[in-house]
Amino acid sequence: MLAILFPAIDPVALQIGPIAIRWYALAYLIGFVAGWRYCIALARKDDRPPTALDFDDFLTWAVIGVILGGRLGYVLFYNTGYYLNNPLEALAVWHGGMSFHGGLLGVVAAILLFSRRRGFSPLALGDLIACAAPIGLFFGRLANFANAELWGRVADVPWAVIFPGERAGGLPRHPSQLYEAALEGLVLFVVLAILARRPSVRARPGLLAGVFFIGYGLSRILVEHFREPDPQLGFLLGGNVTMGQILSVPMVLFGVALIVVARRRPALAGAADRPAASAGTAPHPDARDGR
Repeated sequence: MLAILFPAIDPVALQIGPIAIRWYALAYLIGFVAGWRYCIALARKDDRPPTALDFDDFLTWAVIGVILGGRLGYVLFYNTGYYLNNPLEALAVWHGGMSFHGGLLGVVAAILLFSRRRGFSPLALGDLIACAAPIGLFFGRLANFANAELWGRVADVPWAVIFPGERAGGLPRHPSQLYEAALEGLVLFVVLAILARRPSVRARPGLLAGVFFIGYGLSRILVEHFREPDPQLGFLLGGNVTMGQILSVPMVLFGVALIVVARRRPALAGAADRPAASAGTAPHPDARDGR
């Protein structure tokens, strides 16, 4: 059976004296910074909120939402029994254990609270965040591969990888982390970037977020067929279903609902949509808010 031996990758990406920067922490850092800059670039395309300045302030909210939501989601969705018996361990984030679906809920909560405070549509903010989210997903899944974690099921494909550790059993497995990096990260980013270039799409708040929810949900459901389920959960519902698939189904349904609502509402007006006013002619008083 052909297989690729997992390369000897040090989980520490950079060591500066007593300070160790791990691949996973570096992935978070790159994801937040690159996503923040990308959101600012998208916000500048339209003459309506959220603005580039809003994203300078929202970055902190996003970081808190991802970390708190991701940790709480892991505790509730993937290892409830253990943390009920060891509640203080829920605070030990350095021991690992983060859930994307929990982090997503944390960011959604941050978007709702922040947009309410600033007085603009949470869907408009959510659209731009959705376009940037695949950046963090891409680097996060690469970090999972570098850490030799969340690997796939036993496989006989030529690109199967033999991961280290007793749990992996020395068997060739699907590099499911790379599958997720490709689908949830690269492919989803390209699709959303193409759609975000169209003013008619950006003028319908919720549409881009809906595409993200559907795209991620379907990608995760597909890749879970190749990914080894969490050992403390195994397969659920008496069959071949995993927790990741169960949590992704509501995402797809919610994404469909967002798209339906976005298409039924009238499009907003923005700088990219309306023609420039002729010299000496003032714009219509309602042109800016698009009512």
